[in-house]
Amino acid sequence: MNNTHLAKSVGALKPSAIRELLKHSKMPGVISLGGGIPSPELFDKAGLEIATRNMMENQFLDAFQYGLSEGYPPLREAISLLCRERGIQATPDSILVTNGSQQSLDILSRTLVDPGDKVVVERPTYLAALQILQLSQADILSVGTDKDGMIVDELEVLLQNHRIKVVYIVPTFGNPGGVVLSDVRRQKLVQLAKQHDFVIIEDDPYGEINFTEKTFKTLFQYAEESGCTGHVLYTSTFSKILAPGLRVGWVVLPEWIRQKATIVKQATDLHTSAHSQAMAASYLSLGRLAEQIQLIRRAYREKCHLLAELIRSELGEHISFHMPQGGMFLWGTFRYDFDATAWHARTLEEKVVYVPGEFFYSDNPDKRTLRLSFATPTASELEDAVRRLKKALPR
Repeated sequence: MNNTHLAKSVGALKPSAIRELLKHSKMPGVISLGGGIPSPELFDKAGLEIATRNMMENQFLDAFQYGLSEGYPPLREAISLLCRERGIQATPDSILVTNGSQQSLDILSRTLVDPGDKVVVERPTYLAALQILQLSQADILSVGTDKDGMIVDELEVLLQNHRIKVVYIVPTFGNPGGVVLSDVRRQKLVQLAKQHDFVIIEDDPYGEINFTEKTFKTLFQYAEESGCTGHVLYTSTFSKILAPGLRVGWVVLPEWIRQKATIVKQATDLHTSAHSQAMAASYLSLGRLAEQIQLIRRAYREKCHLLAELIRSELGEHISFHMPQGGMFLWGTFRYDFDATAWHARTLEEKVVYVPGEFFYSDNPDKRTLRLSFATPTASELEDAVRRLKKALPR
């Protein structure tokens, strides 16, 4: 047997650069600025222990039996309330619980995209979303980003010559760029979706990790106000604000796609782990999440500001960056012609890893770029990491 037996869509797939880099991060003495991995120090151990006891006492059968494909009803109720706090009116019936927002994207891609359909992403964009779209054999088009997020005017130009089916976007503290789509661009993107009848997948894993006092209205809200709610599919996750190991996310589905997406979910895995869902529901019932989110915001804000100051002082003549207002990443660009991918071998010798930026592009990659995550390292590790990066620069 050989690889000629593989499906064409699988044969063309490339491994995730981030997952591959995680192997290096496990090496002794290596400081990782690579994967967007939440700091384990911020897990609410006491709250999770209480939730576990409550689950075992009160939801034992629910946690260890088969469940509904749509999701555990008490969890869907709790997510509905959480969405309402974010300004999103979502009934429990409209919520599909998934194995993290990663599965949400996979289910939506399977439900919406036929081979050859044109899907627009940001440049750069979330690496795993590119993998999913490639597996769906989508025709991926991209538009640029700047400090105000996706350049929606470029999308408008594309729409003059292409029939776009889906636009995928992380509008708030995006991965990898960390930028926020401006209110004006949010409004225009929703208007274009209504005018040209395409679907927006709004991926919001980081919206709660806000370093500012500003509030950022979701695309889903703008669509509600414009009378075109069905054009925006909103997905989020508990991975960044509770615990990624639970693998619990969700997607808010309008009625026109709800049944078919649920059938795709059934065909994929029957349902998300009943144990994880019961755990999440038990934890949410404790009322501890809001305080936990505040803790995460404070910790990541401090780390982000520290990393930014270290780069300015130690690497400022080499690397520029946009200061994030939230999230888990700082996106850097070398000020001169430089191959950040090739440089990684040198930084690995100094025992520090990052993610080269070129992997976040569907086309025309900027090899001068790199993504640095400040979430997991301690303050002292961030200091050491920047010193190691500086030492790894060509003399």
